[in-house]
Amino acid sequence: MTDTPQLLLAHHLKVLRLPTILREYDKVAKQCAAEGIDHSRYLLRLAELELIDRERRMVERRIKAAKFPAVKSLDSFDFKAMPSLNKMLVLELARCDYISRNENVIAVGNSGTGKTHIGLGLGLAACQKGLAVGFITASALVHELLEARDEKRLLRLQKQLSKYRLLIIDELGYVPLSPTGAELLFEVFSQRYERGSTIVTSNLPFDEWTNTFGSERLTGALLDRLTHHVHILEMNGESYRLKHSRRAIKA
Repeated sequence: MTDTPQLLLAHHLKVLRLPTILREYDKVAKQCAAEGIDHSRYLLRLAELELIDRERRMVERRIKAAKFPAVKSLDSFDFKAMPSLNKMLVLELARCDYISRNENVIAVGNSGTGKTHIGLGLGLAACQKGLAVGFITASALVHELLEARDEKRLLRLQKQLSKYRLLIIDELGYVPLSPTGAELLFEVFSQRYERGSTIVTSNLPFDEWTNTFGSERLTGALLDRLTHHVHILEMNGESYRLKHSRRAIKA
């Protein structure tokens, strides 16, 4: 009989979905008793622990839903190795105010200069701010769009993409697109215009994007929408991977 209150309390906390309070209430009670803390402050401490843990779990779910290939923060980016990159602008973007304004970011530069790392870092910052984020390479996105069109579920995929407050499209320009693929990708950008933020990384300067989309008309219309409200990150320099390989060879 003596265990009945604890069993009922555990049951109620599970039903209310308060796992942190369930896990911590006994330990915190002993700490508060030893410190002479009253019941109000005891409850406050438990509630704070639950809120902190709940936010941590929500961030983890957003990161998982974003489908990042790796979780990278801006803290681990070597800004000194990329002097062409505007560090202050990147740190300002990490506050995510541009997302509330439906603005875009384009990171342009040579291969291996950390564009994907910057995209992942800004995506992680958005997840930590409570925003829905999606990450995909341009070629994979086009493949999904073509597949969805063939299976008559294109509209559903387009609606799914539109729900992201921030969509990160990586490696645009690495693979030329078919005319149909280019048009479907253009439609994604067009639907997000002034409705959501998009980060694009590309190894091509803007005047070479026609090589990817295969049409000057389509490329012009795309750039018109994408660059209307945009922050451009120039990342030209020696490849990180090449530097790392040279150090390894010397070592």
